[in-house]
Order: sequence, then C-alpha cells, then structure tokens
Amino acid sequence: MLYYNLHTHKATGQPDIFELVNQYPQEFDAEILKYSIGIHPWHIAENRIDEDFKIIEEQLLDKNCLAIGECGLDKRTEVPFDLQEDVFRKHLALAEKFQKPIVIHCVASFQEIIKIKNEMNVCVPMIIHGFSKKQELAKQLLDNGFYLSFGKYLLRNPELESVFQSVPNDRFLLETDTVEEKIQEVYQVASRYKNIALNSLKDTVETNFRTIFSEK
Repeated sequence: MLYYNLHTHKATGQPDIFELVNQYPQEFDAEILKYSIGIHPWHIAENRIDEDFKIIEEQLLDKNCLAIGECGLDKRTEVPFDLQEDVFRKHLALAEKFQKPIVIHCVASFQEIIKIKNEMNVCVPMIIHGFSKKQELAKQLLDNGFYLSFGKYLLRNPELESVFQSVPNDRFLLETDTVEEKIQEVYQVASRYKNIALNSLKDTVETNFRTIFSEK
C-alpha cells in the first residue's frame, strides 16, 4: 500500500511513495514521472506569461501531467494582485478545458479564491495545499467544494489537530511540499489525530487521490 504525496517539490523515487511533483514551466523536467505544472504567484513574470502558458498547455496533453498548479493568490508577495488574479483565472480556464484538478497556493486570499471559483463555475477538483487555518475557514472551503491538503503545519502546529479532525475523511490529502520531513511522518501524525490505523489512513488517502485524479 502506497503513501500518496499530493504536493512535493522534490522527487525521492522511493517505490512505496506516489509523488505528485510540482513543476514550473521554465524549469520543466521530463524525467519526473507524475507531476503538476503551473505558475506560482511568486514567480509570475509579465513578459513571459504567454510563453509559460504555452508550455503548460503542451504538458497538459501528457498523461503523466495529473494536475495544474501550484497556482493561486498571495497577498504577501509583491506581484500585483490584479495580475495574480488574471493568471489564476487562466489556470482555471485551462483546468476546465483539460479536465485536470488544480493544486492551489493561497495566502490571505481565501475569499477571493472562493469567489472566483463560484464566478467561473469551476467543476474540476480544487485542492488547497498546505492548509493551516482555523476550523471556520476549513468548513467554508469544504462547503464550497474544495479539498484540503495537510503537510508541514500538521507536524508543527498542535492547534491544527482539531481542524484536521473536523475534515471529513473523503475530503483531505497529505503532502510534504518543500520540507525535509518525510511523508511517512505526516501520515503518522495524521493517523494519530484521526485515531485510525496507519493502513486505514493510507487506504483513505489513496481512495481520495484516485477519486480526485481518476488515477488508475
């Protein structure tokens, strides 16, 4: 039974881990087995947006490209917010066109993300990666159809225990993102918080992953 890692920036190649590796258009590595691709809001370069989206659209035809992202909105970066919104909407339009899930980076912009999703009537799965906020926001996101992925903050912030426990078992995923901690460590904490055996948790996450990504 595999460990499923929704979002990582570094492939480990371990045979017992299914990793969805984050890729950027300008740094695309064809050697990576399964990946998502998108423009991170920190890395939006206005002079090459068209070029980046051309690369993204080409890679979306690849069966190994499982998702779009990470992409999203971040009010704590210097990239103009209206430009971020425009680029995010383009990602969502592609996600609908190619019927790919979306891995979302969101900082202090959750209401805008929800509003845009509903305005555009996005039907493909949308996953907030690295969720670390309060239960009220988790519920609002879940009520609006989002999935939540938990990683480093689950390991480092004990206050997330009750938030994670409140998320239905069919609406979460687990990840490592950029941290040194292993996905096995995230699973151990998640298993304890959910009070279910590790193998049961692995089965739950695999089911969620296959549901979202239609992964055979």
